[in-house]
Amino acid sequence: MSEPIAYAPTQPSREEIDALAGLTLLEFGAPWCPHCQAAQAPLAAALAGRADIRLLKFEDGPGRPLGRSFRVKLWPTLILLKDGQELARRVRPTRVEEMAELLAAARG
Repeated sequence: MSEPIAYAPTQPSREEIDALAGLTLLEFGAPWCPHCQAAQAPLAAALAGRADIRLLKFEDGPGRPLGRSFRVKLWPTLILLKDGQELARRVRPTRVEEMAELLAAARG
């Protein structure tokens, strides 16, 4: 069995996320979600050597307003932000290539 995913159980406000400087990758999911589990290795591979991108992982679900503010419907949803503005997103990515395409938006 794989290691549980370390999603933050508490979330900042949308205003705090919008105020983040630089590049941030948000991951919304649930630790029991098989799609989220399958995305972890490709995500780690795509982020290798990308110290310029901050990764924030949030547990999503009912009563979690941050995911709703980004219109998250399926897990995992990855959203790349620059200075709080959305650059790109991927829903249920499974391959390193999909992750790399998402992160390429940072070079825009």
